Amino acid sequence: MKYWCLRIGVATLLLTAAVGCGMVKSMGKNPDGEELGRLKALSNYKNGSFENLAERSDSTVKSKWLFLHSRPKTIRPSHALPWVKTNLNTLAAPAPTIVWFGHSSLLIKTGQGNILIDPIFSNHAGPVPGLIKAFQGTMNYHAEDMPPIDVLIISHDHYDHLDYRTLKKLRNHIKMAVVPMGVGADLVYWGFDPKKIIELNWGQSVTLPGGLRITATPAQHRSNRSYANENKTLWASYVIQANQYRLFYSGDSGYGPLFKQIGQQYGPFDLALLECGQYSPNWPWTHLQLGQTAQAAVDLQACLIQPIHWGKFVEANHPWNEPIEKLLPAAEKLGVEVNVPRIGEPYTLGDPLRTKVWWDFN
Repeated sequence: MKYWCLRIGVATLLLTAAVGCGMVKSMGKNPDGEELGRLKALSNYKNGSFENLAERSDSTVKSKWLFLHSRPKTIRPSHALPWVKTNLNTLAAPAPTIVWFGHSSLLIKTGQGNILIDPIFSNHAGPVPGLIKAFQGTMNYHAEDMPPIDVLIISHDHYDHLDYRTLKKLRNHIKMAVVPMGVGADLVYWGFDPKKIIELNWGQSVTLPGGLRITATPAQHRSNRSYANENKTLWASYVIQANQYRLFYSGDSGYGPLFKQIGQQYGPFDLALLECGQYSPNWPWTHLQLGQTAQAAVDLQACLIQPIHWGKFVEANHPWNEPIEKLLPAAEKLGVEVNVPRIGEPYTLGDPLRTKVWWDFN
């Protein structure tokens, strides 16, 4: 406990000093000027920040800091997670093929193009290297392994979804980026061509030259890259349409009526890539809690779940493999199938599900 407190404290001091000197490029840049004026005109931007559809319900939050609460010994796996080495440049696409890299990073190969979602290949989550370090076995894929990317999708600006070091390496290999309102300011600050960035508000869609149709849908979350500036950019989930296939990507989101609304408007879905992990009573409204992932799939009218937001980083005080162990019986009870591939293991829609239990160790 003392070690973690000291580590967090030192990192915080270093970060504060670096930010004060303007040295941390990874902190990004909030919208300003004309762009900020454009955001202020949006109906979900009020009193200087974006707002969720539902009222905030976590007034009893005790603390944002992990080290103030007990941490189970199994919060990190005892040895490396199993993984599969796949040549990502030779994936076939008779139907959408999904490759998971741990946490929420995904490559989806479709007949209409390659989709890369929330990539983080720098092996840590945060502006300070080494503070939130990736699990062993999750660090074998790199930006250099990615095929040409037809569209980058970002769900929100948190460090475990929007990674400066990864995007700096991928920037020249990305044809187009689709991001929530305001997040484009970070990408422009990091050297992206503004003409290759499409910002969407909830309910807005874009059809790309290859035929992919991407719709930003609501999520119940928040945004910030420092505690001084919250909710200056939007957060979103996404509906991805590739020919006759419909996929849903949750990003980070607490449970609420929004899942049923999305299911009624855009469903049913062939696959829902749903948050499953990093839940805590300290943030009951911004992440799906135990049992809610399966219910969200039912609400969405999803035929199949693939869990994301687990298996790479410690961001909450639960055993590292608890999310998947609790999801499976909850999904079975509700009659929803679950696909759980290993890191790097491709899965093509319509193939037999990946059901081998590879996470049964502490």
